[in-house]
Amino acid sequence: MSVPTKRLYEELPVRIVEDHHDVVCHIYRAIASRHLPAKNIKMVHLDSHPDLLIPVNMSADTVFDKEKLFSELSIENWIMPMVYAGHMSSVAWLHPYWSQQIREGEHRMVVGRDSSTTTIRVTSTDNYFLSDGLYVCEEQLENSKPLRLNVVKVNPVKPTYTSSPEKKTEDIQHWFSKRRRTETNPDGKANCSQALSTTTDSLQPGEGRDGNKEQWRHDVDAEEEGSTNYIVKTISEFLIATESYILDIDLDFFSCKNPFKELYTQEEYAILKELYAFRGAGPDADKEELDECVDRRIHQLEDLEAAFADLLEDDSEDTVARWANNPGMASLTGLVFSLKSRNPSPDYEMVHQAGLTCDSSELPHHISTDEEIDRLILAVQLFLTPLPKPTLVTMSRSSLDEYCPVEQVDSVQNKILVVLEALYGPLDIHKDYENNSTETVDCQPQSS
Repeated sequence: MSVPTKRLYEELPVRIVEDHHDVVCHIYRAIASRHLPAKNIKMVHLDSHPDLLIPVNMSADTVFDKEKLFSELSIENWIMPMVYAGHMSSVAWLHPYWSQQIREGEHRMVVGRDSSTTTIRVTSTDNYFLSDGLYVCEEQLENSKPLRLNVVKVNPVKPTYTSSPEKKTEDIQHWFSKRRRTETNPDGKANCSQALSTTTDSLQPGEGRDGNKEQWRHDVDAEEEGSTNYIVKTISEFLIATESYILDIDLDFFSCKNPFKELYTQEEYAILKELYAFRGAGPDADKEELDECVDRRIHQLEDLEAAFADLLEDDSEDTVARWANNPGMASLTGLVFSLKSRNPSPDYEMVHQAGLTCDSSELPHHISTDEEIDRLILAVQLFLTPLPKPTLVTMSRSSLDEYCPVEQVDSVQNKILVVLEALYGPLDIHKDYENNSTETVDCQPQSS
């Protein structure tokens, strides 16, 4: 039986969605059309969030029913079901310095079907997974799939000279305007060989700018964590030049909000952190301690979910007092009182969702300046330059839920597309987020 021949896109497809889990549809389409292999896909994932959680109560077999799977995914849990389905085996999570949800470095784990619950679970003992109750020992997993996860920090490129912040911003903005003024072909598309040449020139330490070449060399050549050279070295070990891979970019990588911080007061948020606080198992925990930790966490989250579901039906003083008598839930009284002082009918389901983000670490919150965004984009351009060309680019705006600030998202998106075109030539851009929200995106394979 002959092996299906891998197909090549004429132009690099860039699928831009609003909610990050909607990229799964396009990944499946690329698999079905044989542009991506059915197994062991690698992904370079730029995001302020790992997105590596698992739908807690979803049956593992759901991954084999495509339409049902799409309906059950959310922005935080779309990658692991593809791992369990066998499509993806390696993920490099590249995160800005303000995101610290998973320990830096390489993680090896197994993803499989929990024999006792039939749900998808993972063998990693990192607090990111423990705090969601997702850990089980490998012996308890069926149909197991290996996952290699590389967690890699990305620092913004340092300025190449010493000057005022205004001058630095002016210099970086000049680079982007220069990219937009690149020579164009008769068809109106950017001449990308010229663009790449100009980009390379503009990234060298410029003469007459205080000659601060040492600082630039530190950025590019140093082995320190987060430097360009460190990133390239790590990813080069992860990727083989002839292999297909996905470049996935969430625009909140460049500027990120925790939208729940604007929904609740500081006092309310502090109470949520207390109610949902996660007590880990310690770095040297044995199997029994890990199982106990997960058990304790699952019961804690189930109790909190039940409490807020009850309050949704009846948030009278008697109901609040009854739940507040439970161990660790005394502060519930103050939270409900504060919420109702601002809104007689609080959205308790949303309160619970906010609480779920307050476990071992808060959701990242770092609204970048325009200069910092540009220096992060330059860092991305620098480490992508020596890497192989991706097979597919997926991009998430994450703006309607405000993880990427609405006032910055269009500018960031446009600048990233400039960089991608300079690196890879003409792009086949699909702005799926512009579709009417009631439309369903066609995920059937299409010919190139």
